[in-house]
Amino acid sequence: MLFKKKNYESDITQFIRGLLQEKPQIVDEQKKGRALWWDRKLDLDSLEREAESRVKQQPYVYQTKN
Repeated sequence: MLFKKKNYESDITQFIRGLLQEKPQIVDEQKKGRALWWDRKLDLDSLEREAESRVKQQPYVYQTKN
């Protein structure tokens, strides 16, 4: 059975803690980026129209239609 040290922090954890102490604005930038790409309301009507307007792809794309 392996015993872990109680106060052990990996090198990565130490690096991230130091980086956030030097540049605390990183957290705000992350929140802005998340809001830009992920935290937004979806327009269900436009999603439905996109799904309905898709053209089904043929099984083998490079084969010409006969």
